[in-house]
Amino acid sequence: MQQDPSREADEMAKDFTQLVDDLAYAKTFYRTSKVTQFLNSQSAKIYLDIYKNRKEESNRLVKFWKYDLPLTIRKHHRVILFTFIIFCVFFAVGFFSSSHDESFVREVLGDDYVSMTEKNIEEGNPFGVYKSGNSFWMWIGIMINNIMVSLTYFVKGIFLGVLSVTSMVLEAMRLGAFEQFFFGKGVGLQSVLIVSIHGVLEIFSIIVSSAAGVVMGTSYLFPGTMTRLKAFKRGTKDGVKIVIGLIPFFAIAAFFEGFVTRHSEMPKWLSGFLLLTSVSFILWYFVIYPIRLQKNYFTSLNPQEA
Repeated sequence: MQQDPSREADEMAKDFTQLVDDLAYAKTFYRTSKVTQFLNSQSAKIYLDIYKNRKEESNRLVKFWKYDLPLTIRKHHRVILFTFIIFCVFFAVGFFSSSHDESFVREVLGDDYVSMTEKNIEEGNPFGVYKSGNSFWMWIGIMINNIMVSLTYFVKGIFLGVLSVTSMVLEAMRLGAFEQFFFGKGVGLQSVLIVSIHGVLEIFSIIVSSAAGVVMGTSYLFPGTMTRLKAFKRGTKDGVKIVIGLIPFFAIAAFFEGFVTRHSEMPKWLSGFLLLTSVSFILWYFVIYPIRLQKNYFTSLNPQEA
């Protein structure tokens, strides 16, 4: 069974049936053994080969975002959770550092930005920076910039993921200082309701990009039954898949920033609804859906465990 699965339909089906039987036996009596892991990976390969040949799934882009990306995300949920926790910790560090040291916010955000925003707040237009320029070109420019930032975070991960996490930590502290600055000026709630409309998707995508860098950079440390080179290739492939999959999310976030965030006078219920929609979508697509998809996948492999 170590050879590549046969492309002949009958032989492939026979191999798959035999593997499922072997896997069921192994999971019953040798759940934690490497043999079980090997059988599971072989079953997955043949399952995906069969799946790829199904006519109704000929649209590869739909398949990518419907199956491939969510399953890859599920595979690395722990890494994404790790980077998310690190981000939250240093967001808090930035927030409280700024609240205890007024010069901190100027150090991380820059004097020009802070002075401009203070002036806008005094004039009753705290989010004026989002209202300048053409909406369309602002959308395109922000989208391209954020995609490039995402790719940079990912590539930095080649050194054990350290530089990816370091870059994310600096961004988390900057955002913490940013939020504290607005809360300190009495417009914190407005900043959450307005800026977070685009910020939630954008920042979470940056966190996931950092996680992709960690996936690549640490893949050869824990190769399992594979060689370190093969493990690194697989980790890089997973990381690239995740980063490419984030492009639509950056596009949507940039669209919100270019076309929606500038309307800071919108009713609170509307901005709250948009924010809640973004958060709900993230929870569904990055957490709930991948878990359900994985369960359905293993149920199809082992129907007797359903």
